[in-house]
Amino acid sequence: MSREFTERIKELIESRHWYELRQELWEEQLVPDIADALLDLTKADRVVLYRLIPRDIAAEVFAYLEKEDRNALLKDLSDEETRHLLADLRPDDRTTLFEELPGQVTQRLLNLLSPADLREARFLLGYPEYSVGRLMTPDYIAVRPEWTLTQALQHCRKKAKDSETLHVIYVVDSSWKLLDALDLSKFILADPDDLVEDLMNYSFVSLSAFDDREKAVWTMEKYDALSLPVVDSGGVLVGVVTFDDVFDVAVEEVTEDIYKGAAVTPLTTSYSDAGIWELFSKRIGWLIALIFISLLSAGVISVFEQTLEAVIVLTVFIPLLLGSGGNAGAQSSTLMVRGLATGDLKLDQWLVTLTKELIVGLSLGVSLGILSSIFGFLNGGWEIGLIVGVTMVSIILVASLLGVCLPFILTRLNLDPAVASSPLITSITDVLGLLIYFVVAGKVLNLF
Repeated sequence: MSREFTERIKELIESRHWYELRQELWEEQLVPDIADALLDLTKADRVVLYRLIPRDIAAEVFAYLEKEDRNALLKDLSDEETRHLLADLRPDDRTTLFEELPGQVTQRLLNLLSPADLREARFLLGYPEYSVGRLMTPDYIAVRPEWTLTQALQHCRKKAKDSETLHVIYVVDSSWKLLDALDLSKFILADPDDLVEDLMNYSFVSLSAFDDREKAVWTMEKYDALSLPVVDSGGVLVGVVTFDDVFDVAVEEVTEDIYKGAAVTPLTTSYSDAGIWELFSKRIGWLIALIFISLLSAGVISVFEQTLEAVIVLTVFIPLLLGSGGNAGAQSSTLMVRGLATGDLKLDQWLVTLTKELIVGLSLGVSLGILSSIFGFLNGGWEIGLIVGVTMVSIILVASLLGVCLPFILTRLNLDPAVASSPLITSITDVLGLLIYFVVAGKVLNLF
């Protein structure tokens, strides 16, 4: 059946019987047969046949093709046909198609869309939600290395109104592979008869379309760039990211970290636009979780109830010790979260960082321990002073190490280190601090 159908299709195309051909396609409705016929035709006839396939099954036929055949056909379709094709594909087929298109095809798809459709196109292209590919724009100027500077500048004047940035001109080869990124000033100051390649040093910074958008933030900050080119895995230029977009990302990331640092799930809108339910739902989950952690503190106190009854003065120093431990842990975790977020700290630096915080935490603990022991001595004698002092040193040290380890562990697990928020660190430190306090008190006072 498939071979006979293919021959019938060829005959109809050769005889230019378009109406009959369309009727044949409407009646066939067998996707594999239509796909086989499509592959058996010449390039020109293949495009003609695909354009006559009923739209409701065209996407199914397209999805049935192998990746190389899909990409080749996609290059030959018109802009409107491509737009319809993308819209009609099922989500799973679209994902398969757009695992990564050739850069030239990606660039064409982006350029044929209006600004209003660009956001949707980034999604259709299969780039991860928080990737550079979702952030980039196709509005830039590219020239060829064999052009003279006069030709290049004429091209710049022609394309300037459609470009989002003019200060950098990108150099690409015939396959649109990025070769260099040159300041516009070089084109203006050089001899008009020079070639573009005379200005090139092949030294530039670029981003992958699949990079996390946070990488765009720190890369742009590191190199003090106003825009950065975006390439696919083959080095083909598919877009650029500009300072204004990256600045928005930086603000969003900082805002998100602030929310998480306060144990609040990030808002999807501004506070003024958020409703009562959204504000409630973003906070109640964390508060309930922290309650269960705090219940552990209550459990510790109940276990050592006899210790407190025997030496009631111990209760006086609980807020002092736990508050200091929570503050120290929050300081440490804030430094770690910020360092990891900005790239100042890398995962492989955990041992050096841990050692540094161990020394700092011990120094802080001893300093606060001496001061606390004086208060303890004045309120309960030398034994209470010793208990409070040793406990303070231990709590500060443990809280500091906890503040270091938790962000690194979360990052290693591909979780946001900002989850290691101040309330979480404080709640955990409260539990550990009480255990340390009562164990030290029991040993010094021989209560158990």
